[in-house]
Amino acid sequence: MARKSKSNMSEQYLEENKDQIYENALAEIQSFELPLGTTLRSVYDDQPNAHQRFMEKLDACIRNHDREIEKMCNFHHQGFVDAITELLKVRADAEKLKVQVTDTNRRLQDAGKEVIAQTEEIIRCRVQQRNITTVVEKLQLCLPVLEMYSKLKEQMNVKRYYSALKTMEQLENLYLPRVSQYRFCQIMIENLPKLREEIKEISMSDLKDFLESIRKHSDRIGETAMKQAQQQKTFSTTLQKQNNVNYGRNMHLGRSRILESKNEITLKRTFEEDDEHEEEVLTAQDLVDFSPVYRCLHIYSVLGDGEIFENYYRKQRRKQARLVLQPQSSMHETVEGYRRYFSQIVGFFVVEDHILHVTQGLVTRTYTDELWNMALSKIIAVLRTHSSYCSDPDLVLELKNLIVVFADTLQGYGFPVNRLFDLLFEIRDQYNETLLKKWSGLFRDIFEADNYSPIPVANEEEYKIVISKFPFQDPELDKQSFPKKLPMSQSVPQIYIQVKEFIYASLKFSESLHRSSTEIDDMLRKSTNLLLTRTLSSCLQNLIKKPHIGLTELVQIIINTTHLEQACKYLEDFISNITNISQVTVHTARLYGLSTFKDARHAAEGEIYMKLNQKIDEFIQIADYDWTMSESDGRASGYLMDLINFLRSTFQVFTHLPGKVAQTACMSACQHLSTSLMQMLLDSELKQISMGAIQQFNLDVIQCELFASSEPVPGFQGDTLQLAFIDLRQLLDLFMVWDWSTYLADYGQATSKYLRVNPSTALTLLEKMRDSSKKNNIFAQFRKNDRDKQKLIETVVKQLRSLVNGMSQHT
Repeated sequence: MARKSKSNMSEQYLEENKDQIYENALAEIQSFELPLGTTLRSVYDDQPNAHQRFMEKLDACIRNHDREIEKMCNFHHQGFVDAITELLKVRADAEKLKVQVTDTNRRLQDAGKEVIAQTEEIIRCRVQQRNITTVVEKLQLCLPVLEMYSKLKEQMNVKRYYSALKTMEQLENLYLPRVSQYRFCQIMIENLPKLREEIKEISMSDLKDFLESIRKHSDRIGETAMKQAQQQKTFSTTLQKQNNVNYGRNMHLGRSRILESKNEITLKRTFEEDDEHEEEVLTAQDLVDFSPVYRCLHIYSVLGDGEIFENYYRKQRRKQARLVLQPQSSMHETVEGYRRYFSQIVGFFVVEDHILHVTQGLVTRTYTDELWNMALSKIIAVLRTHSSYCSDPDLVLELKNLIVVFADTLQGYGFPVNRLFDLLFEIRDQYNETLLKKWSGLFRDIFEADNYSPIPVANEEEYKIVISKFPFQDPELDKQSFPKKLPMSQSVPQIYIQVKEFIYASLKFSESLHRSSTEIDDMLRKSTNLLLTRTLSSCLQNLIKKPHIGLTELVQIIINTTHLEQACKYLEDFISNITNISQVTVHTARLYGLSTFKDARHAAEGEIYMKLNQKIDEFIQIADYDWTMSESDGRASGYLMDLINFLRSTFQVFTHLPGKVAQTACMSACQHLSTSLMQMLLDSELKQISMGAIQQFNLDVIQCELFASSEPVPGFQGDTLQLAFIDLRQLLDLFMVWDWSTYLADYGQATSKYLRVNPSTALTLLEKMRDSSKKNNIFAQFRKNDRDKQKLIETVVKQLRSLVNGMSQHT
């Protein structure tokens, strides 16, 4: 029972719960809450007949609402009917009222038309009055703006651009902000940047014209400055000469400031009229108008683009500097090319110096120094290159003078020029080289024109003319009466004069280099040493080696060099006099002329020896001995007598030579003659020699000995010269006397009669005689004497061979 009751209670609970679910679902549907998906799912659960039961609940709910509506309509129906009845009664009165209102409105409108018209007129007048007042007020604000803009246009038209920029600044900062709401103001505001750009373009165009103008006028500006520097330098030099005290106090006036004002170039033109001088001064502004650069600088500064302008100006000037520093390819051909080049550079830097001192910041000292250093390196490179092409010393000298004026001019403007003076020392070496080449040609011409004979002087006047050109002193010659001959030839005084001219030419380059007298003296001595040791020495050596120079000319060359060597001390005095430097100064260099002329003399002496030997060889070559003759002719050969006569006449010419030279030449000739005769006997091509040929050869050697003993050149002691033929004499005596027993017995002893006869020489000659004896005495074997002689020869040959072999083994 209990379980049954619990089951019933559960079913009852579920029924009540479902009813509650349906009630909630209906309440949600009536409340129009969307979406209804959740509500409908709760209705359609898994219970059977759930849908049917929900529809029943829904129908019951609808019926309840219908009953309530019907009740409400029944309650209000009578009131609605009463309201409709009242409304129908009022409609008639409403129609009457409408007609009355319409009529009243019509009559009111007709009456108010005139008032409305007058009121509208008043309103219109009041609006016009207000507008006029507003316009007047606005015009009072706009008129100053328009006036300023008109002023701006006028300033632009008259090219007062700096004032125009100031006017623009006032417009922008003071006037335009007051009327910025108007369209014409906006147009003005838009035009102002365009006007500024126009002003910048115009001023930049003026600047470009200015740059082009100074580029064209740079050479004239530089020429003006360099003339002024040269005039001041001339004046300073004159003043220094007149006042030695001032000279000592101010050594380098030429390096002082060229202009009193750095900002102006002055060109002083002096006109002489009745000893009165009038000076005309031209300023830089007379040559170039600098206003465009000032104006452009101010304009760009006002516009805030000062740095842009500075950079542009410097960039353009750097480009112009590169163009100015670029020389013409033919500049080295004439001095005008160098002058134009220097004038353009000076003009460029004078303008930069002017801009530096009249503007602030456009050009700085650092910028100019940097530009100058760049230019200086380029200038030095250009001058090195082009000066190397110069072969004319006069052109190099003019170039040096231009460089000095160029350096002094720029130094006056504060630019360092030490490197230019260093360059001048390099050019000085090149100048010396060109001088040496020129003087080399002069020396060659002098040597070519010389007749290599002593200078004849007919009277005292001619003698004085010669010694005025060359320092010659000879007491013995002075005692002689006129006419007489000086020992040297015409080339000696000419060479001496040309050496002095060379010193003068070297001195010209050393001037104005701001160097002391000691340094100038040292430079002159060094250049003169080069002239003597290299140029003159080379010319002398070439002259001596020329084939057409004979023995007479060589003798005269030796005499000439001796006198030139003696004149070197006078050249040293000459240099000391023109430089005012005493020769006792410790650092004074000496001339090396002594060694130069000694070397030339030695070369000439050697050439004399060689030519003598060559002449002897020529005579030897025409010798025609009959080496198989049975007896001699009884007299010396003709070629030898001619040779001896030639030697006698030649050695007579040597009387003016130093004794040692003549003696050496004579000894050398005799030794060479002796050697040549010995070689003739020992010639390998000579196979046979007869005793008759030996006798003839002996006669020739006797003539050589007689010539040596006749003392062809004085100064030899005893038979010194004859000793040159001692080898031949002993050899010939050995064969002539046929004293082989003595030779073989005394061989190797210091007291030997045939000490100078070499066994190999004797063997060679003896074999030639043996062969000749065999050929010429076919029947000698039938004569006892001839057989004994032949045996003796064979015996001597064997003994000589043993001596020769012993000598070779000993060696």
